[in-house]
Amino acid sequence: MNAITLVHQGHVPVMLKEVLEALSPRDGGRYLDGTFGGGGYARAILNSADCTLHGIDRDPTAIARGEAMAQQANGRLIMHQGTFGNMEELVGQDGPFDGIVLDLGVSSFQIDQAERGFSFRNDGPLDMRMGTDGPSAADLVNSMKEGDLADVLYRYGEEKLSRRIARAIVAARAEEPITTTGRLAHIVRSCVPKDRSKIDPATRSFQGLRIAVNDELGELERALEAAPRLLAPGGVFVVVTFHSLEDRLAKRAMAELAGRTANPSRYDPAPVRKEPPAFSLLHSRPLPATEEEARENPRARSARLRALVRNSAPQPSASGNRA
Repeated sequence: MNAITLVHQGHVPVMLKEVLEALSPRDGGRYLDGTFGGGGYARAILNSADCTLHGIDRDPTAIARGEAMAQQANGRLIMHQGTFGNMEELVGQDGPFDGIVLDLGVSSFQIDQAERGFSFRNDGPLDMRMGTDGPSAADLVNSMKEGDLADVLYRYGEEKLSRRIARAIVAARAEEPITTTGRLAHIVRSCVPKDRSKIDPATRSFQGLRIAVNDELGELERALEAAPRLLAPGGVFVVVTFHSLEDRLAKRAMAELAGRTANPSRYDPAPVRKEPPAFSLLHSRPLPATEEEARENPRARSARLRALVRNSAPQPSASGNRA
């Protein structure tokens, strides 16, 4: 097995050690990286075992990086352009998989390229699309009704001052369309006072717009339904989240599959389960990044890892979960 040495500068995969421990790649195994990005997970998985890996990404530049890596992988890496929410249609015929991983953070390549419009630190076109199709952030900012725009910022960005910001955006675009990240960030900062957290006041609004532009929560919901169906017995589904909205979706979906849903009331006994659940939680609680990693890589500070295992044999009870 030839080691893959291709490394992309500036890309540091988050919680890589924990992801590899959860997946435990083995020779002859089949794995899926639904968010290929810079290829950090893919490279580590392929170097850990003589296995095959399928990579999915909607970004053409990520596909190009994957194709370059595939040349070193001698047929063990196969790239697919599309969204991870569509994984069943893209790679369903190539399964079942012994491991599936999703890193829901924005790629450092996308953030660092001002022309992609993700960053409020570097002025560039107000785009934010992870792919090349669909409306951009500029389209939303300049066309949405004030109330709808406020709802996007509040729901997806969890921005408490969403109505004030939406009102300021509508007033500013009446003078001239908002087409750059720098101008939008300036408008938001004028509405949101700085606090002790030292987080840029534009952070939440940019998050909300990015999630809306890319339908990130919709993609995640579709992936949470599809991935378990693509797992082989004993296979592991790993999701690394970076904010509470996506983490709640992952927590709820995995808990339901593992039979860990809460009772409606303490007076309402749990229904009798005829068969043990087909899935188990790999960890009883989500794993955070280590303090050392959080210090070295700021992107890891809010990271949480959750994992689900397809049981290879019937589990006698919930206590039989791998933990």
